Amino acid sequence: MSDTVIRVENLSKQYFLGNNGNSEGLRHAIHDAATAPLRWLKNRSANREPALVSNGTADKNEKSPKDFWALKNVSFEIKQGEVVGVIGRNGAGKSTLLKILSRITEPTKGRVEITGRVASLLEVGTGFHPELTGRENVFLNGAILGMGRGEIRKKFDEIVAFAEVEKFLDTPVKRYSSGMYVRLAFAVAAHLEPEILIVDEVLAVGDMQFQKKCLGKMKDVAGHGRTVLFVSHNLSSIRELCHSAVLLKSGEVEVTGACRDVIAVYMGENSQPEPLRVPRPSAELIEQAYITSTTIETPDGRPALTFPVGQPWQCRVRFTAATPQENLVLGLGIVSAFGASVQTVWSEARSVGPGEYEIMFEQDRVVLESGTYSILIGLDKGGKILQQFEAARIEFETKSKPGTGHYQKTSGVGFVLNSMRVNWKRVGAADRQALDCVN
Repeated sequence: MSDTVIRVENLSKQYFLGNNGNSEGLRHAIHDAATAPLRWLKNRSANREPALVSNGTADKNEKSPKDFWALKNVSFEIKQGEVVGVIGRNGAGKSTLLKILSRITEPTKGRVEITGRVASLLEVGTGFHPELTGRENVFLNGAILGMGRGEIRKKFDEIVAFAEVEKFLDTPVKRYSSGMYVRLAFAVAAHLEPEILIVDEVLAVGDMQFQKKCLGKMKDVAGHGRTVLFVSHNLSSIRELCHSAVLLKSGEVEVTGACRDVIAVYMGENSQPEPLRVPRPSAELIEQAYITSTTIETPDGRPALTFPVGQPWQCRVRFTAATPQENLVLGLGIVSAFGASVQTVWSEARSVGPGEYEIMFEQDRVVLESGTYSILIGLDKGGKILQQFEAARIEFETKSKPGTGHYQKTSGVGFVLNSMRVNWKRVGAADRQALDCVN
């Protein structure tokens, strides 16, 4: 018997722009489950026979200006026990692929063969009924995965302890914060022993400690011979968790292979990275403090993403405190293309009142070897990380001549600590219009 558990063959997905008549989102799928539960549960059962998703009746007019192909002729295989990362720029087709693999939407062309029970975590609250309590939703999700009540009871205490929602277990989940939703949804998906676990970027909603906890649990799931498919823009998490990776570009497979090699291709293609983006804060952060913008600049304030080795650069970070905050710290880290932390700096801890603030990290000269690096930005409160994300990928390059003291390559080892100046200031009203977050 083949140990391949996911086989994707010439998979394509077409959307018709501006046509809302065929909504295929998660809410639509959950509605179908409620109106035809017997049929849906049968499809989601633990049957070890391959589950097929296919559609060979695609519209042949692929060049229509209203047509958009989110996926085009995607093919790959995943074997049992593999931990595979799916990476690519925004709009590459990652989420569409996972929705097809999770049987939430159908492909336009091609075929997917899945062997085993699949648990997916693609959007906050996936599969939860808002009027039911956390306890009731655990049993509902277990039933959706094809498990009996006895099986669910054996795992129930472990699920609740992992999610840290004991006090709210008998509260309707419509009253949960987004973080509580994610904690419980992930705990259910990871603990009810699926053969295949599919996780999208949704974990970014949780705090940093919980993200680490989830990565640890996914490692544990993989260690028991089950398969994990993980999408994230956080390349450090991909490197830490995944054995191999799939790089999508404009809906097509660019390359597959060992995680390190695929990430190197991705980083090489993105020497001019995506525009800087700050994740929209969760509901909890909006009531506390959250980062609103990040800019990488030359010393005279011009935005840039490429800097000569040995020359100065700076990073401007703005954040909002919605309520008085004690012992806030902003951190900046630089990570190499292969996930090694090579430089870090923190601001001093400060207590601030409500308002908008700016912190400038300044360095007189780049002290790293040439190459592509990720800039990580974090917000810490009293020793607890509130927010952390990859803000940018920047290029340090060598332009100086031999003999000037700046070298194309160094030993590549070492950790540079607190080699930047850090300046705080409160932002005036005139600057506030520039502090909008983006999705």
